[in-house]
Amino acid sequence: MKKFNMVDEEFLCENCGKLVSKLNYSARDHCPYCLYSKHVDINPGDRMNSCHGLLKPVGIEKFKDTYKIIYKCEKCKLCHKNIVAKDDSMSEIIKLSNNI
Repeated sequence: MKKFNMVDEEFLCENCGKLVSKLNYSARDHCPYCLYSKHVDINPGDRMNSCHGLLKPVGIEKFKDTYKIIYKCEKCKLCHKNIVAKDDSMSEIIKLSNNI
């Protein structure tokens, strides 16, 4: 069972450079504008991963009543998934769905 440490903080996206605000209903784990994330966690919110590579969105999959973004780390090549946030760019999500 994965441990979840609630960390919802604003950050500057290292891919697109935009300031990303807190999500306020769960932990913000990716940029809502370009959908990129950063490889910083081993378990959600622990900030214990030493990789720190950018997680590039490469696909999307159905998950319960929502979707998950599929990522591939540009540094270590590990694949990872994050749940789509309510304010994510729909045009970027559509682009990912075309990769299927």
